[in-house]
Amino acid sequence: MDRRKVILLVGALLVALTTAFLARSLFTGSATPEVTAAQQVAEPKGPRVLVANRSLPVGTIITPDSVAFQPWPAKLVSNAYFLEDASRIDTLLGTVVRNPITAGQPVTQGSLVKPGDRGFLAAALGPGMRAVTVPVSARTGVAGFVFPGDRVDLVLTQSVEGDGSALKASETIIRNLRVLATDQRIDAENAEGKTEVIAFTTVTVEATPKMAEKIAVAQTIGTLSLSLRSIADNEAELERSIAAGDVKLPEGADRRTEDRFIKALATSPVDTDVSYVTGGDVSRFQRSTVPPQNNRGGGASAQPAPATNVASGNVSSGNVGAAVVRTGPVVRVARGNEVTVVPVGGK
Repeated sequence: MDRRKVILLVGALLVALTTAFLARSLFTGSATPEVTAAQQVAEPKGPRVLVANRSLPVGTIITPDSVAFQPWPAKLVSNAYFLEDASRIDTLLGTVVRNPITAGQPVTQGSLVKPGDRGFLAAALGPGMRAVTVPVSARTGVAGFVFPGDRVDLVLTQSVEGDGSALKASETIIRNLRVLATDQRIDAENAEGKTEVIAFTTVTVEATPKMAEKIAVAQTIGTLSLSLRSIADNEAELERSIAAGDVKLPEGADRRTEDRFIKALATSPVDTDVSYVTGGDVSRFQRSTVPPQNNRGGGASAQPAPATNVASGNVSSGNVGAAVVRTGPVVRVARGNEVTVVPVGGK
């Protein structure tokens, strides 16, 4: 082979190898960027202040998971902040948010209102809701383990009198009521230097105007008791209602609107589908129906009116209302204990 051709081939081979090496280095450098160590963000050096763990809108009742202490830059600390050295979270439980607080924002003293302060109930109540106070005892108030922010069911227990016997019954008349406040008081120290807690005798709940009327009537019928609800009960009941078709989601709504709609339903009190238990369901020696009553209100008849003709009230199935009983040629109109006999065709 010609010597000149060999030199040209060797030179071309060297150029090709050099070009391939440079191209490989170029592509490798662009595809694999240098890995730099992530610099850890140093915690601010300063006092620990109280901040919101999540967004707290107006009317939110402070619970242990709502707020927490965390370090805050000393230059940004204000006198209105709650400092860990001078404040305790347990003393703020049950207070209500007066001004909206975003997640991670420090909680100021002016943004919370305590029970007993002016404007407490106005800040705690939702739009269109009412505050109703229910008298309770250690037996009917879950032994004092009810605190602001909890949700309870309202149970009415009564005795419907009859001829020689009575019907014992209890009804869950309203479910999912939010507790706004109790009259529980915690004194700093008693005479012996110990912290003294005085149990509450009343509980204030949030209800609609119609429910407030029912609660007022229920207090005159029998004894009201509180039944503390689990946190998971609301979601479980809501899922069952949606599956059964009792709750219909708005058509064409986006995910955020549906979540807001479902959350509003889960936190709303309910007074439908009232459940009840009679004495006959508990003991075989108790009645399970309303006992008959003799009408002794005078008039033309003293015969007992059948229990099936007694109209039930809105709050309790044991309420006795006016009833009309037709027997032959006359009509007996019963109003309470008074019976009036009206001939057929009369006025």
